Amino acid sequence: MSPIAGNNKVEVRREKGASQSKTSAGDLMNSYMANHRLVAKESFRRLMASFMSSLMTWMVIGIALALPAGLFVTLGNVEAVSRGWDGAAQISLFVNKVVSEQDSRQLAKELQLRSDIVEVEFISSTQALEEFQTLSEYGDVLDQLETNPLPAVIVVRPIESDTSAAATEQLYRELSALPQIDQAVIDLEWVQRLYSLMELAQRLTLALAILLALGVLLVIGNTIRLAIESRRDEIVIVKLVGANDAFVRRPFLYTGFWYGLGGGVISWLIISVSLLWLSEPVADLAGLYQSHFTLKGLSVSESLLLLGCSSLLGLIGAWLAVSRHLGEIEPR
Repeated sequence: MSPIAGNNKVEVRREKGASQSKTSAGDLMNSYMANHRLVAKESFRRLMASFMSSLMTWMVIGIALALPAGLFVTLGNVEAVSRGWDGAAQISLFVNKVVSEQDSRQLAKELQLRSDIVEVEFISSTQALEEFQTLSEYGDVLDQLETNPLPAVIVVRPIESDTSAAATEQLYRELSALPQIDQAVIDLEWVQRLYSLMELAQRLTLALAILLALGVLLVIGNTIRLAIESRRDEIVIVKLVGANDAFVRRPFLYTGFWYGLGGGVISWLIISVSLLWLSEPVADLAGLYQSHFTLKGLSVSESLLLLGCSSLLGLIGAWLAVSRHLGEIEPR
């Protein structure tokens, strides 16, 4: 036999061996995925078989998750309302009396061109006097004055993306330094209070979310522990026939996943129904203030994040429970 023919036979054997190894690896992967699908379906079927007890667990998890998620949604709506207020962080610039009305209007037009200012309103000295006479009870007294004592005013509103205490204060310093401006007035105290309160609320909500997440872990862990105890004999038999811990652990992990996912769905429903219930009175209240504000719920990404976090909590709780209790069950 020639060396070439011998080499060809060796290559054929190698190709057959490689194809067989690839086929066996593919079969193992398919078998592994099929087992996962089977275990997932069987775990879900067991939960549905005892629907009322599963529903009670889902409700407990859903309520626990709905509290911090609902607070985050509330904070988002409050932030949206604060950005939409017409009087947010307004700066009143009192023009020097020596500056003519034409130059004052020109200054207002120049300020309107700034990228950090969204709106500029010019109030002439005559308009200011007329408004003061209308709103006050001293109209007759003001008529006796020979000259108008009120200056022209330029009302500036910063752009919404820059409506923070630091950005507004920086803009205030720049505008008050203009030579045409005699005095600048701004009320930053309420802005600082608003942002301080919102930051405090965000931190409290985060702390509450962490505490309730720990509560969800305890609920799921205790539920999985009871499931392990109820299937102790089955676990012993499975281990006697050679099943490893990963195989025994798998159905309980899927049970924890279904508990977490179901609780996330319940939480999403609670938030959505609550917002739907409150949307009409909130819209009526906003209409009284000439506002078109409407409540905003969870977006698609936020909803997926909620479901993902709840499912992850279910897996973690189940893993902790199984790791703690499964090792105590061994065949004798």
